[in-house]
Amino acid sequence: MKDLDVITIGRAGVDLYGAQIGGRLEDMGSFDKYIGGSPTNIACGTSRLGLRTALISRVGDEHMGRFILEQLAREGVCTDGVITDPDRLSALVILGIRDQEQFPLIFYRENCADMALCEDDIDEGFIARARAVVVTGTHLSHPRTEAAVMKALHLARKHGLRTALDIDYRPNLWGVAGHGDGESRFVESAQVTEKLLGTLQHFDLIVGTEEEFHIAGGTTDTLAALERVRARTAATLVCKRGALGASAFEGAIPESLDDGQTGEGFPIEVFNVLGAGDGFFSGLLKGWMDDAGWPTALKYANACGAFAVSRHGCTPAYPSLKELEFFLDRGVKRPDLRNDRDLEQVHWATNRHGDWSSVKTFAFDHRLQLEEMDGYTPAKAGAFKELCLEAALKVQNGQPGYGILCDDRIGRSALHAASGTGLWIGRPAELPASRPIEFEAGLGADLGNLREWARENVVKLLVFAHPDDDAATRALQEERVLRLFTAARRNGLEFLLELIPSKVGAVDDTTTATLIQQFYDAGVYPDWWKLEPFKTGAAWANAVNAIERNDPNTRGIVVLGLDAPEADLAESFAQAAAQPLVKGFAVGRTIFGDAARAWLKGDISGGDAVAQMAARYARLCEIWDDARANAQNEGAKQ
Repeated sequence: MKDLDVITIGRAGVDLYGAQIGGRLEDMGSFDKYIGGSPTNIACGTSRLGLRTALISRVGDEHMGRFILEQLAREGVCTDGVITDPDRLSALVILGIRDQEQFPLIFYRENCADMALCEDDIDEGFIARARAVVVTGTHLSHPRTEAAVMKALHLARKHGLRTALDIDYRPNLWGVAGHGDGESRFVESAQVTEKLLGTLQHFDLIVGTEEEFHIAGGTTDTLAALERVRARTAATLVCKRGALGASAFEGAIPESLDDGQTGEGFPIEVFNVLGAGDGFFSGLLKGWMDDAGWPTALKYANACGAFAVSRHGCTPAYPSLKELEFFLDRGVKRPDLRNDRDLEQVHWATNRHGDWSSVKTFAFDHRLQLEEMDGYTPAKAGAFKELCLEAALKVQNGQPGYGILCDDRIGRSALHAASGTGLWIGRPAELPASRPIEFEAGLGADLGNLREWARENVVKLLVFAHPDDDAATRALQEERVLRLFTAARRNGLEFLLELIPSKVGAVDDTTTATLIQQFYDAGVYPDWWKLEPFKTGAAWANAVNAIERNDPNTRGIVVLGLDAPEADLAESFAQAAAQPLVKGFAVGRTIFGDAARAWLKGDISGGDAVAQMAARYARLCEIWDDARANAQNEGAKQ
């Protein structure tokens, strides 16, 4: 059964990308962490474009190896072919952006895990599942990895797969340049040329820059190099030409590179060429595997390469299919794509990770309400929030679709303990009860402390606002919400905006929808909305329409509880569950209120508090699930 489109084979490592632009690598003080390695980048890039993709490689049995595996899974890449090596470390690359022409990098690959790939790691059944195998050149540089690659290619031919080579020539990975020459893209080597020429006949598609075809053909005359490659293989040759685009050659090599098949190019600013070739290959594979024809495949490739050269990082820069389609339909609005607000919104919203189609949330981020209870001390309240987390995990029991809201000021220990549990984690940023909105002091005056937040934390901001607010209040609140939203996005954090107009003034079926539109008009595009329960279907329809009209890629809505009794929550859940955009609920005091009051006074044990809260949380989850099922059944009847 062909349940995979593409299997890539080769390097899998971690890129530590210098966050400062324009300086020497020696002077960079902070780094962003991404997965890397050409076949890993290509696997992620093609997965984002809708191909069913897998990787064959090795990673270390350590934190970075687990990061690679987890990130591949988040990107939708099948990891059945990735071996965990107990004896070697995952590969590491440290790299930076100096200017448009200098991109210093250092490879840490001495006896690394992916270079231990061997023939035994290539499973025939796994290869047979795919439609194509993609090889990158580095794994032809060592007898052990070359044997693995050749076995995969022979099996690919046996099972009728397409085969492709990204020459991906890195001289120092072939041992013909030093450790300090990681930036070098071309060093002549007769041995490398001989090795490449001896393998070219195994491929249907071969892709490289002019310099890479120089090493493959053994001459720095590009046309002569292509002709020598053509003498060894009938593969389609795709030559990347930088700003001039790329040319594809299916038959004889013409007298000029301009006479090959080409695709539409895109005039954009070159910010970062690292990983651009992998982005290009991802787009090319999308067109090739869809049998779209070379002009279309090259258009996809050029567009994906344009995204890569305009953004920081390799894999994070690559587009989703929706983003690619949006870009091709709309065109270039500004050459520095990373500063195109509309494009970046589509990029962010369509490349978020995790399936949160259901978010049943136990909210215990309350601060003011606990501080007003008898027996409160910061230490006791912190310990109580650990009990809340214990109750949440008891109900979750390893299942998807559950979440918590927890603060850092009182609930820090619970907040940190929740990381890595699989829970959706929202974290408040507002000073409780503030209007106009003020932020918790722990964020810093410039909101700079968001850089310390765990990437899985969702920034939650509660705003008491109303369409009838005076102009000064509205302007101040919108400015502060936009500032926090921008800071969250800059730090790679999702953003949840909670609106409660009923505490400010009278509400009707249009109140919240009007507020939603006002915040979109201010430039705020929340990943999540947290809204009061509405009493009418019209109010829900108005709110949902306002969101979907402005942001069809939003994560969705969670409905809040407002300390309502269970019967009232059941009624509000029934209304909310009829809207597919509503993904779940966020309820707090209905679950923990009685337990908190009793435990803080010493009337019940921690175990009893956990049991009581778990029972109430589980009951609300059951009510929500029933409401959603009933709504879906009603929808199916219509």
